[in-house]
Amino acid sequence: SIHVDTSLTIKSAYKQNHLRKDEFGLLPFSNIGQTYNTLQYSLTNFSPYPEIGFSGKHFNYMEADQIRYYSVPTPLTELFFNTTINKGQNVDSFITLNTSKNLNFSIAYKGLRSEGDYINQLVSAGNFRFTTSYFTTDRRYSINAHYAFQDISNEENGGITTPADFESDNKDFKNRQRLQVYLTDAKSFLKGRRLFFDHAFRINSKEGNNNLYVTHQFNYENKFFEYNQATVLSTVGTTPVMRFGESYLTSGINDQTKYERLYNKVGVAYENTLLGKFNFFVDDFRSNYEYGRVIVYPSGDVVPNNLFLQINNFGGQYEYQKNKWNGRFLYSRSITNQSLSNLDAKLRYDYNDKIQFDFRYRNINKLPNNNYNLYQSSYVQYNWSKNFKNEKINLLSASVLTPWLNAEVQYTVLKDHLYFEDVSKPAQAAVNTQIINPAQYGNAINYLEIKASREFKFGHFALDNTLLYQKVDQSDQILNVPDFVTRNTFYYSSHFFDKALYLQTGVVFNYFTKYYANDYNPVIGEFFVQNKKEIGGYPLFDLFLNARIRQTRFYLKAEHINAIFSKSDYYSAPNNPYRDFVIRFGLVWNFFQ
Repeated sequence: SIHVDTSLTIKSAYKQNHLRKDEFGLLPFSNIGQTYNTLQYSLTNFSPYPEIGFSGKHFNYMEADQIRYYSVPTPLTELFFNTTINKGQNVDSFITLNTSKNLNFSIAYKGLRSEGDYINQLVSAGNFRFTTSYFTTDRRYSINAHYAFQDISNEENGGITTPADFESDNKDFKNRQRLQVYLTDAKSFLKGRRLFFDHAFRINSKEGNNNLYVTHQFNYENKFFEYNQATVLSTVGTTPVMRFGESYLTSGINDQTKYERLYNKVGVAYENTLLGKFNFFVDDFRSNYEYGRVIVYPSGDVVPNNLFLQINNFGGQYEYQKNKWNGRFLYSRSITNQSLSNLDAKLRYDYNDKIQFDFRYRNINKLPNNNYNLYQSSYVQYNWSKNFKNEKINLLSASVLTPWLNAEVQYTVLKDHLYFEDVSKPAQAAVNTQIINPAQYGNAINYLEIKASREFKFGHFALDNTLLYQKVDQSDQILNVPDFVTRNTFYYSSHFFDKALYLQTGVVFNYFTKYYANDYNPVIGEFFVQNKKEIGGYPLFDLFLNARIRQTRFYLKAEHINAIFSKSDYYSAPNNPYRDFVIRFGLVWNFFQ
């Protein structure tokens, strides 16, 4: 359960963004609602089931486990607002109410429109959510359900063609509309609908020391990804460029990918007040990933039009909560032809009210996402049919929360790691052609992360610090991350006007060391590995003024203020500059009825 928090803290200020969460470890592109480069690799989510792919398009896509359910004594409303880049706004409105103690409804919509600073960069997105929760008075039956409809539209400019113009001291290029981009009329579109419910029925009529439940989870979702590009040829200076190589079409590219999946999990759970809860289940996962044609090459090679999967798993889960210990242990394995397994063990120890230890081990044998094995495009070299091995992920982590220091350590071993790479031949690269294909790394990748945070307070002043260290051991440069990422916030806070106003003001410093950041390809909506250009090594300073009046929090921020007088050498990815100086305003308003 999560209580509604209307306080103003530096932690809540970090969440005043489009994702509504702390963006530490993520590097946003210049416009609000574009994709993010991942600085902290451990933020990557792993699911044993194959997803549609297009991971660069999913940062703002809310998955089933991100939907919250509520129970409130009185109706609760929250309104979120933020200004964006140039024309547009970002809003998120939410209301929840209980019609009775047993039944709750909520409805929410997040909308975004942001023009951006560069040519062909408009973002328009919407996330609609409806939830309901119900339980009988004796709690014999309970259900959580939601429906979500989401659409994310991005104009795609493919990055700037001439970084030297961006980095120059020429004042004409301070107007970013004068910088030439690779794509002037391309756009991508991701749409998804989901119906989800999770319910349980207790077989014994009265709750006692021993309880037996029947559980069922249902998840149906369909997604649609589209890449449009009216004009095939790009221009660098005055020279025509085939940015993504040869095309079957001379104009009007319209690549479409359709995906739907159906998931059912049925289980029986035994609960004992002393021993904990044992749950045994079977599940059925079905997905269809589809294109509108079959491609047959003169060589006889075929790129099929769909990829259908049916996977059945058997597994068990044990939950234990007693005194200071809290644990959950999950294991599942496929009983169909696919080799699929998932082991996830979590353990928490509460030393006291202020000190907490967490431990986790995870072992995943994961099927590739669909777009690694199958993709079709109007671009000739963006068509493939593969049969990659499963990815194997071993993860061990530990964390501690104390009043003096919060710290976590994670060690991950990746085997048969899948990624995208630029396979352009030297002659193609010389004329700015970019050909991206999937690849699998046969050697092991060892990843170590150490992260620590601590806030120091001196009267009305405070210094909040977060430091991340990462180390990768690999034979080739496949998994590239910065060695250090840091965020340091120095601020002043106090009450004014007989405590009617609470105010925070200060400066945020963000920095990460130079590294070969992944680049972004709009045709496939994915990042790919590159080892030609480093980014990073530049400071980012934000000035802010936050205030709270009753249940309303106000946020005023001057982002990247040092861009006014520093050199333009800041990038989110090669050819994709980071955000310039901008002043933004936002608020969060909670009210109860």
